[in-house]
Amino acid sequence: MWGRRKTPESDTPVQPNPLKDAVREARIEVAERSGVVVDLRDAELARLELLNEALDPLFADIPSYVELFDRGISRGDVPRLWVDVIAHVEMGRDKRQYRFVQDTRYGRAVLAESHEIKDIVQAVTRYVARRLVERERALTDDAPFGQASSQKMLEQEQRKGQFRAVRYFIYGAVVTTAVLFTLAILNGPRP
Repeated sequence: MWGRRKTPESDTPVQPNPLKDAVREARIEVAERSGVVVDLRDAELARLELLNEALDPLFADIPSYVELFDRGISRGDVPRLWVDVIAHVEMGRDKRQYRFVQDTRYGRAVLAESHEIKDIVQAVTRYVARRLVERERALTDDAPFGQASSQKMLEQEQRKGQFRAVRYFIYGAVVTTAVLFTLAILNGPRP
């Protein structure tokens, strides 16, 4: 139309674009890798679910009024079987080894590692037993609702009050002696 000549599309050679080809290949690699990662994560979740089922009898024996434990599987980047707020089981680097860890104020402590479910069940059982004993010790007071602790604090305050009274008496005696001595010197015989 305005003096331009149309070139047929079949006459134009298609030039390869190496960047587009490289991006396409990179996307294919990422998709394949993410598929492998998803498969590994699914295998980890399956192993943790098996361990969770093996722990069912243990947690069935815990009295219902004890609310220390909140067991469940979290499905994040690193799947974990939580025993309570500070302890969980995760899979090791080889994705076949169970690792039972506890978060402490000094970092993460590994309580047990094993490829066998029964070993981890025993470690979790020991951990639960220790936590229950700690709970009992914390709750055993001579009187209900922490009255024994408040009684101990009251006794300490009374002892402090007694020591304070003795200290004030000694200070008073020293000050009185000093005042009387000063008055005796000032009112003594004059030459």
